[in-house]
Amino acid sequence: MDLGIKGKRALILASSRGLGHGIAVALAREGANVLLCGRSGETLEANCKAINAAGKGKADWIWADLSDENFTETVAAAVASKLGGVDILVNNTGGPTPGTTEDMTADRLETYFFSMVLRVITLTNALLPAMKAQGWGRILTVASSGVIEPIPSLALSNTLRPALAGWSKTLASEVGRYGITTNVLLPGSILTGRLDDLDGAAAKRTGKNMADIRASKEALIPVGRYGTVEEFAATAAFLCSQPASYITGSLIRCDGGAARSV
Repeated sequence: MDLGIKGKRALILASSRGLGHGIAVALAREGANVLLCGRSGETLEANCKAINAAGKGKADWIWADLSDENFTETVAAAVASKLGGVDILVNNTGGPTPGTTEDMTADRLETYFFSMVLRVITLTNALLPAMKAQGWGRILTVASSGVIEPIPSLALSNTLRPALAGWSKTLASEVGRYGITTNVLLPGSILTGRLDDLDGAAAKRTGKNMADIRASKEALIPVGRYGTVEEFAATAAFLCSQPASYITGSLIRCDGGAARSV
């Protein structure tokens, strides 16, 4: 299938590794020109060299920290100078450390609210006028399956991610007439460094080893295994495509059927 995004300009947040990097690679394979951002310049530069060597979409990068109060202005300026505008915005952020509701101090809640929610909204607002003017845009927000089924010991994530789901749904009703779609993609257990960290924390908390933790989790997934970054990124690329123009205001799961809700 031709996704119809050759030459489109895509900004992918938190794309030095994991899901963000995977999405950048998938979009570039379809011929999109991608702008990666994150806090590891050496890694981002290496990622861009690999994407450019593939000879399809072009890649560039910027250093940007979601916790920086100047994040929105920095990234918006880079979009203008390096891409000349944006057609596709992938809102991806790191997740908070594990913990219970009792661990949610005011300081921790505020810190992660700024980096996981506020920056996403302010950056999207900064880039929206140009999307409206051109009559085409894709806004994809990567969240968590905790939006629809809270995950034990991830109280902060379970609290903050749903805010983005409500925001995205509201935004969809406001910008659909401009040819802009806005969706939320919910990863389940996808093999990334973040999942290694979470499984490691679970092993420490329960006294089990990593292999047992993973086996017990995989047993609850209908397809019987963790997902790959490539599978997740392919789903993201489709949602950013021209053929997906009638999909908006939606929560899309990529979790192997793990969530038990309908």
